[in-house]
Amino acid sequence: MPKFFVPKENISENEIIITGQDVSHISRVLRMKKGEELLLCDGRGNDYIAVIGDIMQDKISCNILECLKSDTEANVRVTLFQGIPKASKMDYIIQKTTELGIDKIIPCAMDRCVARLDDKDAQKKQQRWQKLCEEAAKQSGRGVIPEVGMPVSFKQAIELMKDYDLCFAPYECEEENCIRDTLLSKENVRTVAYMIGPEGGYSLEEKEYLSKSGITTVTLGKRILRTETAGEAVLSMIMYEIGDVNCPCLRKGEKSNVE
Repeated sequence: MPKFFVPKENISENEIIITGQDVSHISRVLRMKKGEELLLCDGRGNDYIAVIGDIMQDKISCNILECLKSDTEANVRVTLFQGIPKASKMDYIIQKTTELGIDKIIPCAMDRCVARLDDKDAQKKQQRWQKLCEEAAKQSGRGVIPEVGMPVSFKQAIELMKDYDLCFAPYECEEENCIRDTLLSKENVRTVAYMIGPEGGYSLEEKEYLSKSGITTVTLGKRILRTETAGEAVLSMIMYEIGDVNCPCLRKGEKSNVE
């Protein structure tokens, strides 16, 4: 069943109004007709099974058949603090972490970031990244659209990370702290934050600041991962160990669905 996100304000007790680009996609690309069913989501974890009532040029009205709580969201809310990479790597990071269940992505300006954004560029980038997030959420059947925040400085990111139940930073020179041990070090974790450095990793000053701030550094193994690989790899580990995404295949050793 096709799934689309709709703003909360477009949802009433019995009716949902679809507007924007989805109108053309539903009517012209999918060629759906009056009386056909589709799945709509408010982006906040609520799914609606609805039937098309009327198709107009600029909107589609749908009648609500059933409201369901989305079962695709994890029990932990995970935030990625990502050192801003160069070129289109951020697009890839946003798409893949969204598919894997990220709750929020906050770009970070760090010492070894090649890409530098002024306020005007940052706002444009954030709007574009948020759109990519929505598209990836729609494609992967998410019940929530993750948020892409405005870029922050390294020190601002560290202060924000302290508000989470669990926070850590993968570091290629760490040899003792295993990520699995860190993930299982606390009980009843509901919020997790982790930081991934840009190309070139953390500077010496940043590593020292991490240690002074009490942020645990962890090892991901003997191989060094690219910045665009590390974020999704760590998120997969989080979801497997403590995310509980209500997927029996993760508990029984069966193969999961792969598109």
